[in-house]
Amino acid sequence: MQKTFLFEGDLQAFKDKALQWATSFDVAHCFNSNAYADVYSAFDFMLAVGAREQITVNAGAAFDELERFLAGNEDWVPGYLAYDLKNELEDVKSSNPNYLGFPDMFFFKPCHVLTIKGNEVHLHSGDAQVMEIIERISLNEHSAVKVDYQARFTRDEYIQSVEAIKGHIKRGDIYEMNFCQEFYAEDVTLNPLDLYFRLNRLSPAPFSAFFKNRDHYIISASPERYLSKRGNKLISQPIKGTTARSADPLIDAANARHLRNSEKEQSENVMIVDLVRNDLTRVALQGTVRVEELFGIYSFKHVHQMISTVCCEVADTTSPAEIIKASFPMGSMTGAPKIRAMEIIDRYELNQRSVYSGAIGYFSPEGDFDFNVIIRSLCYNASTGYLSFQTGGAITYACDPEQEYEECMLKGEAIFEALR
Repeated sequence: MQKTFLFEGDLQAFKDKALQWATSFDVAHCFNSNAYADVYSAFDFMLAVGAREQITVNAGAAFDELERFLAGNEDWVPGYLAYDLKNELEDVKSSNPNYLGFPDMFFFKPCHVLTIKGNEVHLHSGDAQVMEIIERISLNEHSAVKVDYQARFTRDEYIQSVEAIKGHIKRGDIYEMNFCQEFYAEDVTLNPLDLYFRLNRLSPAPFSAFFKNRDHYIISASPERYLSKRGNKLISQPIKGTTARSADPLIDAANARHLRNSEKEQSENVMIVDLVRNDLTRVALQGTVRVEELFGIYSFKHVHQMISTVCCEVADTTSPAEIIKASFPMGSMTGAPKIRAMEIIDRYELNQRSVYSGAIGYFSPEGDFDFNVIIRSLCYNASTGYLSFQTGGAITYACDPEQEYEECMLKGEAIFEALR
């Protein structure tokens, strides 16, 4: 039974304590909106702790397993979907090395679930003693995080690859593709929670997440919603279009206007909007797919982003797992046409994406769900010491390869700083 508490103390300190408590368990999930206003979010902060049941699955029959795990569900079910689940959904493969070693899918039914909306704390499972336990915690001192990382591509190699991808566009193989590069470090020992706190301070994002599955950690400052379900409504909010913020208000406003009016950025954005619309028609009630916002400009700490909102209605009989299958992986991280773009991605990228450009989120007891896109994120395998993060961008015929490289660096700026 849900218990509600009106919290009158330091809410941020309470959230930090709650997350510190959560990391004492083998499995924990935190979703944090960082107070960004969003009409589609059910809460500002979510914490799910401990696993009563779980599924760990690789591509093959993962979505069938998820369907069974969710059947008749009356519980919260947090988890993640790795990008390479694409191999189960389409006739594609992942031929590059998998350095990270995460399973393709992990979901669990938690022992404790806590959500916060405004100054109301809702305890959905467990008992009221959880509140007392959290409030008694003394926050640890955060240790400094310094990691020497290296790039999978040199600058010249990245630019040469973009030129080669543009050759595919010129031949008509594709007309847009998301191309990513990895930065990584080996034999790393660090405190993942300290790294999350540091990244979240540097880059507070509306779909920030901390995920722990024993030795596997996802530390995310994602600004992007992949897909949400609220009742019979689906909402997807793809990002395509990025420009830098400026400390000078006049320059900052000019940068935002330039992004909004850029024909190149609008062209990239509308390509992905069309792809998302096409994906959603697989499960939507006929005639309900619509674009609620096109080319919206949203400002975050380091960048302005162009975000569009695509919605539809679904039948009561359409299961959450079936909905995810219809649109995964998300168009903003693949390209168009989608299958051919994924084939070319595998040819030019140097590693499997694994969890990067997948999704992390939750299913609710009511059958709703909300998932981000795992970008602006670090993945850490504590058992091997491997730390990975990736950045990417949309490659079109009109793009400039050197500018695309610089955009990758801009998108990674908060992570670079967090590791310095």
